[in-house]
Amino acid sequence: MINIPFFNTYIHKSAFLKAQSVLDSTFLSEGKLVKEFEKRLAKQLGLKNPITVNSGTSALHLALILAGVQESSEVICPAQTFVSTGMAILYQNAIPVFADIKYDTGNIDPEAVRKKITKKTKAIIIVHWGGYPCDIDEIFNIANEHNLIVIEDAAHALGAVYKDKPIGSISDFSCFSFQSIKHLTTGDGGAVCCKSYDISRRAIKKRWLGIDRENTLPSILGERKYNIDEIGYKYHLNDYSAALGLANLENFKERLARRKKIAEQYRTALKNISGIKLFEQEVDRESANWLFGFHVENRERFVLALKDKKVTTSVVHQGIDRNSIFVGTKDDLQNQRRFDQSQINIPIHGAITDEDVDYIVKAIKKGW
Repeated sequence: MINIPFFNTYIHKSAFLKAQSVLDSTFLSEGKLVKEFEKRLAKQLGLKNPITVNSGTSALHLALILAGVQESSEVICPAQTFVSTGMAILYQNAIPVFADIKYDTGNIDPEAVRKKITKKTKAIIIVHWGGYPCDIDEIFNIANEHNLIVIEDAAHALGAVYKDKPIGSISDFSCFSFQSIKHLTTGDGGAVCCKSYDISRRAIKKRWLGIDRENTLPSILGERKYNIDEIGYKYHLNDYSAALGLANLENFKERLARRKKIAEQYRTALKNISGIKLFEQEVDRESANWLFGFHVENRERFVLALKDKKVTTSVVHQGIDRNSIFVGTKDDLQNQRRFDQSQINIPIHGAITDEDVDYIVKAIKKGW
């Protein structure tokens, strides 16, 4: 048995021709393919005004700027995420305030959010851990009570659904990652979805150094006539990356359905195994199944037992609050600490076959 990897980078066979076409054109920067990719994301996946950028981190940073987060603002977020979530807050000289998670999902706990709100709170970032949607309605109720902006860190959640609405169509801002190991990749890249069309136009300007490239034409001298009136960034996606994204959209829904099937096979096979506690699932939402995780007793022994059988496992991320760059009191993150001690993930991706699933399940059932 060869080693079963934890991640797999999927590249559609049409990507080679699409990328070659871009190379042949010699136009590699942001152009018509970026616009086409954005239109396809909206039409095919139901995203609201998606504005593509060069990374999920850039998407988060732009969302915070557009939300009006400024120096000394407080932004509530979970620690169960990648450091990009916290770093984007620091880019604005704002303060990450960590709220506890639900032990049974890894997602932020709405009641923990409520306890963290102060006069300085400006926004709430929710992270759909592993692709499983948070309790969005409960978060909205809290946000509306206190006039706060909700930003979804949906880096894991492209294709997820909450109460019949696609993630990326619900909140003021939703941020996606198209990094190489995500289930839709542009090599590296991301998108920020803006519920407001007007704000999405501002996002387009800010991702390209504050220049309104869509509404400015080159002069006789060859330079665009523009007047920059606010700080902008070099965050745009390029056509080469967009070509890869367009190719990988070809069968995205089919691949998403395959992940769902694998997750169902795992849940059925592992639900009664001693020493394993599966994460909870509500019937009103569908995960994008970027990860398949659960809690396990004697985790290091579990990891070593599966490694011995050529199956790669990973915690992926543990609480980012342990990094000294994120200052402040975190003693009340009790569920986060429990989660850190027992969560583990097993392989789930497009290269996993039914035979692989059977092998992994049998490997687990042999014990650790």
